[in-house]
Amino acid sequence: MKIIIVFGTRPEAIKMAPVVKAFRADPAFETIVCVTGQHRSMLDQVLSLFDIAPDIDLDIMKAEQSLTDVTVGTMTGLETVLAEQKPDAMLVHGDTTTAMAAAMAAFYAQIPVGHVEAGLRTGDLSAPWPEEMNRRVVDLVSRWLFAPTETAGEALRKEGANPTHIHITGNTVIDALLSVVGDIHADSAKKAALDAQFDFLDATKRLIVVTGHRRENFDGGLERMCQALAQLAARGDVEIVYPVHLNENVQRAANTVLADTNAVHLIEPQDYLPFVYLMDRAHLVISDSGGIQEEAPSLGKPVLVTRDVTERPEAIEAGTCQLVGTDIDRIVSAAATLLDDEQEYARVSAIKNPFGDGTAAAHIVEAMKHAA
Repeated sequence: MKIIIVFGTRPEAIKMAPVVKAFRADPAFETIVCVTGQHRSMLDQVLSLFDIAPDIDLDIMKAEQSLTDVTVGTMTGLETVLAEQKPDAMLVHGDTTTAMAAAMAAFYAQIPVGHVEAGLRTGDLSAPWPEEMNRRVVDLVSRWLFAPTETAGEALRKEGANPTHIHITGNTVIDALLSVVGDIHADSAKKAALDAQFDFLDATKRLIVVTGHRRENFDGGLERMCQALAQLAARGDVEIVYPVHLNENVQRAANTVLADTNAVHLIEPQDYLPFVYLMDRAHLVISDSGGIQEEAPSLGKPVLVTRDVTERPEAIEAGTCQLVGTDIDRIVSAAATLLDDEQEYARVSAIKNPFGDGTAAAHIVEAMKHAA
């Protein structure tokens, strides 16, 4: 069975790396990896970390690209690739513009699609935007729906998806995370190099790791989050590390509010390996990232989610993550509870991650074998 795996951003690459390795290791499949290059340098970092050499690179990224640019570049490029390669199936991941455009290109070419991380929903097309629309489109045209959880599978069933097309697999990001964490702990030289890279951190203080980049928070939300971080830093018993996304809206908010704040380190966006190191070292995480809601609980790290809704309700229901939005008082109060109440912190840290055990890629391969 000839499979083409398409992705274009750093989050997709991280989550598809275990899938690529699992398919390439199985002689039942001929596996072609095609990257769009929607994110260029960030994508290349992950490919290097996981030792994945793409077979095809559309290299669509350009300065100040719009979502329309990404969509048109992906669909135009893949139209030629699919005509030449004639794959039996395409696999895409998640909710990016690359995933949506690639799935549409396959649909137009009458090539069946497998959607890794299917069924995630907020029910609000504006949050996250445009990801909620993207994932719904991909699910609509997909033949294989690889849902990470029962909740995601049930969402698909409620929308009328064929139950035989739905496979509950766990989330492949846990496969990737556990692989990288295991590598850090097993390789003393790598661990020492990471310790040296972050030797500016005060080991006597608890670490809060922060990310923030979602478009729906550009209109004041990021500034409020940063103001909350400034209040937390003033406690004196924590350090905050915030790898600041390169988007100018994110840069402006972070630097305007936090540039001269003691105990706050605004650093460049990190490669996946050092970011996993930081998460592993953290006491808690404050983030609007979807992937971190899945990853951090596997490391026993509570997550405060700076969003009003999430397409990962399993994390909220389980208690590994808490929605705090971008309200300053809610962020500070929730963080203070996890910092000051040892019993509550221990309770949250011990909750089992609802997103899987690190075997998702193997489940996906087995499902596709039955289709072959």
